This record gives sequence, structure tokens and C-alpha cells, in this order.
Amino acid sequence: MKLLILLLFPSLLLYPQTTEIFPPGVMPVKIFSGGYFTEGPAYGPDGCIYFSDQTFTDETNMDAGIIWKYDPAKDTTVVFRSPSGMSNGIAFDKEGRMVVCEGADFGGRMIIRTDMHSGKSKIIAGLYNGKPFNSPNDLTIDSKGRIYFTDPRYTGHETVDQPVMGVYRIDSNKKVKLIINNIPMPNGIALSPDEKILYVGCNYEGDKNNKPVMAVYKFNLIDEDSVLFDKKLIEFESEAGPDGIKVSKDGNLFIAVRDENKPQIRVYSPTGELLDSLNLPEVPGNLTFTPGEKELYITAGGGLYQVKLIEF
Repeated sequence: MKLLILLLFPSLLLYPQTTEIFPPGVMPVKIFSGGYFTEGPAYGPDGCIYFSDQTFTDETNMDAGIIWKYDPAKDTTVVFRSPSGMSNGIAFDKEGRMVVCEGADFGGRMIIRTDMHSGKSKIIAGLYNGKPFNSPNDLTIDSKGRIYFTDPRYTGHETVDQPVMGVYRIDSNKKVKLIINNIPMPNGIALSPDEKILYVGCNYEGDKNNKPVMAVYKFNLIDEDSVLFDKKLIEFESEAGPDGIKVSKDGNLFIAVRDENKPQIRVYSPTGELLDSLNLPEVPGNLTFTPGEKELYITAGGGLYQVKLIEF
């Protein structure tokens, strides 16, 4: 009888959490509403949540961008840094240093790293082939300290100096490599828990000559230099493009879906199966877990939301 059950319901073995990724009845709680276009949240070594505020200059009378710091213990949000270099994606390396994608629109167009004790910053990558990046967007860091980042261009007055909207890797020796050059508009990026798979989201609205491309691509990381395309793992409807991506410890993909009519966080299995979704009151940009994946913090609209995944 046990064998019969396994044969009839193999998915129960593969995805034991399919019905309860989000606890029943869970509601996102808005804990900050003072931003303009929030992005790139990251859990810091001090237990605070750091996130970007992209203050598009043509819409905010030339506001210069902000990195905010939310302290859960005090329930307060303060400015950590402004101007921010028009920061977008933020991550912390294993030494607890903040690594930031600075974008275009009077921003730095580079990757910088900040020592959280001294406050001093270093430029990790500012040029590729002697030219500025388009607009570094999002990043992820592997266990070897290598930084993977996407470089599209959505806004900004600057010239587009790189011939492709690429995905790059910064090695431990600070050498920058273009590893993916054929995604129309790479955006969110994440690694699988075993670091053998790289996921890259594409949010491309198309133009008069090209159709929209809204998808998450899967690449296999074979060795130090081989990044091999596997497939389009997930395809979205044209009005619901993916933005930030985070991968949970069991390998599921949590994706911020920019659908104006139905903004959501959607959760997919490593094979691309939709497992669950969480509706939001505003369009999300990105998300981050706290340690143990007890909570999820989401940047959406001009705010920051908290979602409890485990009651404690």
C-alpha cells in the first residue's frame, strides 16, 4: 500500500511544502512608506534591513537616491547613505561588507563595497573594456566571494556604452568577465543552494521591432569558466515581468512579479512549477529573507513590507 501511494503521488516526495509556502492567512505588513521607488533589500550583519530608494531624477526634482536602514528592534527607518550613487541591488558578503549595484541616472554605474565598521567604500568594478557599465541592477555573491550582477538600462540620460545588456562576474582577483550576453534585459539574479545553477530574470517590455520577453532563464555552472544555457525555466505573461529573485534553502524561487493588476510574490520549484503566491497592495521590486527564513522583507512601491513565514 505504501508503494502504491508513492507511485500515485510522487510530487508529494519532491515538493512537500507545495500547499503551505506562505502560512494560511498571512498578510504583508507595511513597515515603511517614506520612499519613492524602493528596491534591493538585504539583511545586514547587524540585523537591520538595508534597501535602496531609486529617486528618478526627472520625477523627483533631482533627488539623488537613498539607501535606507530599517532596524526591527527599534521599528525605525533612517537614512544610511545619500546620495546613494543611485543604488539598486544590495548584498552582504561573508565578511559582512555591503556590496551595491550603483545604476545610471546620475549614479555611479559601478559595483562598490563598503566596510560597515569604518564606512569607507571601494570600487570593485567601474569599467568593462575601458567603458562604463550600462546600469548595474542586481547581484548575488557565491561562497567563494565572486559577485554575479546584471547590467541592463531602464532609465538615465547617460549614453549606453556597453554593446549588450549583459550578466557579469567579478572574480576574487577583481577580474570582470562577461558571462551572458544574449538576454534582452537581464534583471533579477540568484544562485541555487549548491551554486551549480544561475537563475537570471528578464524583464523586457519590447519595442516596435521586438516582442516583450518576460522570463527566468536557467544556466548551469559547470566549472570556473563554463556558464551553459539550459532553458527558459519560467515564462510570464507580457504584463507580469519578473524583478528580484531569491532562492530559499530548499531551492525554491521567490520572485517579485511586476504586474500592475495583480502584484505578487510567486514561488516556483526548481523545475519551474508554480507552488504558491502572495498578493501585495503595491508592485514589488525585490525581496530578502532573514536568517532561518523566518521572515521575508519586500520592497514595493515606495515602501517596505514584512511577511512572517514562521510564527515566533
